[in-house]
Amino acid sequence: MMSQSELARGFLALHYEDQPLLLPNPWDEGSARLLAFLGFKALATTSSGFAATKGLLDGSAGRDDALAHAALIASVTALPVSADLENGFARDPQAAAETYRQARQIGLAGASIEDYDRDTKEIYDIGLASERVAAAAEAFHSGDARLVLTGRAENFFRGSTDLADTITRLQAYQEAGSDALYAPGLTSLSDIRSIVESVDRPVNVLVRPNGPSVAQLASVGVARISVGGGLAFAALGAAVNAARELLEQGTYSWYAQTRVGGQTVRDAFG
Repeated sequence: MMSQSELARGFLALHYEDQPLLLPNPWDEGSARLLAFLGFKALATTSSGFAATKGLLDGSAGRDDALAHAALIASVTALPVSADLENGFARDPQAAAETYRQARQIGLAGASIEDYDRDTKEIYDIGLASERVAAAAEAFHSGDARLVLTGRAENFFRGSTDLADTITRLQAYQEAGSDALYAPGLTSLSDIRSIVESVDRPVNVLVRPNGPSVAQLASVGVARISVGGGLAFAALGAAVNAARELLEQGTYSWYAQTRVGGQTVRDAFG
């Protein structure tokens, strides 16, 4: 088993390879093991996918639950794991930093911090947001292992399509200590190219419907591609469609799809 320091260094190195790091987001122990079995090089948790496993909406799980979930995902494979820790579960920089100090203790290779307050539904002032990133970075970069911090600018994901402000924020989060940068919600390849060219850190892009392909994202220099809750909700969608067919039509055409899942489970867990 690699040490936490080795996992973190390896995780960061994956951001500088010739092709983007494909970073899928498992939502429970089994999905993490399946994704590792399929050959992915690293994993990231998903706040929305995890919340759904508890019957909650995104943003409803608290810090203790999120950290326990991240610890579980990190414990079940040998892959580097980055945690979605939302806004650090606090507004105050030092209170948020405590989340990242605790996150250091559970075997993670990295985590992200958002500039969005889910309680007030507002984007933080850039000054406060940068202070929060700096505090999280200090927590993550001290000690024996230097964990990978991803600074997130939530504009496009929260209804604001201000590209200039998004770039300014990512540049500020870079200077505050982020090792990677992330502006979820972007779908325009030209906008994504502008962000990549405006910063000096690896950029993560969230997969979106009708968004650029992996090859297109690679062509503009994207370093990392994640899916958020996409895989979790695709799995739930398949279950809903199958259940509705059973309930409403009394037929089982969906059953053919179970062969792939069943065989993969036998191969991965056997």
